[in-house]
Amino acid sequence: MKFSTILKWITGICEALLAIPFAGGLFVLTSGWGPLLFMFIIHAVTLVLSIRDNRTFGGSILGLITSVLAVIPVIGWALHTVTAIVLLIDGGRSTRADKAV
Repeated sequence: MKFSTILKWITGICEALLAIPFAGGLFVLTSGWGPLLFMFIIHAVTLVLSIRDNRTFGGSILGLITSVLAVIPVIGWALHTVTAIVLLIDGGRSTRADKAV
């Protein structure tokens, strides 16, 4: 399994955890917005590796946008939810492509 695929799974799970109503927002607020910066960086790394491995990278771009716009409470929750779903589907497709090769 390629490292970009593993990062898609990890970022998808992290986005899903941040999408938990109230708990995700509380975690971000009490951490001083640090998780959003961390997620921005990890999405950027995943994007670069996905491009290098000729994999789809739409979830990583959506993750970058989410990390920037997630400072808006309700919009952030919705974006984390959508991004988690997209990244987990993308991770599943990449896993299937890795096994096919």
